[in-house]
Amino acid sequence: MKFRFNTRQKLVGYMFVAPNVLGVTLFFLLPALYSFYLMFTDYSFLTKQSANFIGLENISRLMEDEAFHRSLKYTFIFLFTVPASIMVSFPIAFLLNAHVRMKKLLRSMYFLPYVMNGVAVAFVWMLLFEPNNGPINETLRMLGIANPPSWLASTTSSIYGVGIIHAWAMIGFNVIIYLAALQEVPSELMEASHIDGAKWWQTIRHVTLPLVSPTTFLLLVTGFIGAIKSFGIIQATTGGGPGDSTTVLSIFIYKTAFRYYDMGYASAASWALFTIILLIMVMNWLGQKRWVHY
Repeated sequence: MKFRFNTRQKLVGYMFVAPNVLGVTLFFLLPALYSFYLMFTDYSFLTKQSANFIGLENISRLMEDEAFHRSLKYTFIFLFTVPASIMVSFPIAFLLNAHVRMKKLLRSMYFLPYVMNGVAVAFVWMLLFEPNNGPINETLRMLGIANPPSWLASTTSSIYGVGIIHAWAMIGFNVIIYLAALQEVPSELMEASHIDGAKWWQTIRHVTLPLVSPTTFLLLVTGFIGAIKSFGIIQATTGGGPGDSTTVLSIFIYKTAFRYYDMGYASAASWALFTIILLIMVMNWLGQKRWVHY
């Protein structure tokens, strides 16, 4: 009887997890395996021929492709939005965790951009970044800057423009996560630091920041993964342009696959993206032993 009950429990558990396992298998695992196969072929949508095995030619082509190298450079520039967003988010969360008026309203306002439609956010920022009559450049001119950046319309500043949009959109999520961590900081430790004569910035530096370091690590990991896969905001604002000045790896893969229909080469670039994400995560895991306090 006990055996039947345990078996029934297992079956119920399998039924609950089956939809998720099926979805991951159909939409993630199988496409990933098929992409790994295509990486070694010359498969293209433009030809009706079957995929021919070409070995490591796509990987060699990546190593020599200047467009791929530029997309790597823009991707690593874009990744700096993650620590920038975290550095802005922590002070905001710290202030919101204190006794301020309309605390709940302010928390909702900061979190709202994160749950808004990415395309809608992108179009609003396109209006703000408009070079001639946009509010941002008008403000800069009022402050005495005669030639403000052209932002999304310039090959030199567009990557920084989309980086600002991405960092701004992530602040709300980071603030909410930091707020949850700050509320778990023991008040006894804060009071002890004040009794010992520590200044408020010393308390933050030596008490608060070490205690929320696991949260900082979490935000770094999720932020890097999200940034390196970022697509919607860049596609909606610049489409990878002007020129290829905002063509990060995700945009490069999209263009290669669905504009030039070179699926084998796009698959090779996709696995290069996966390798970069894996390396960044390994570096984070190794580095966190020195500064994350559990």
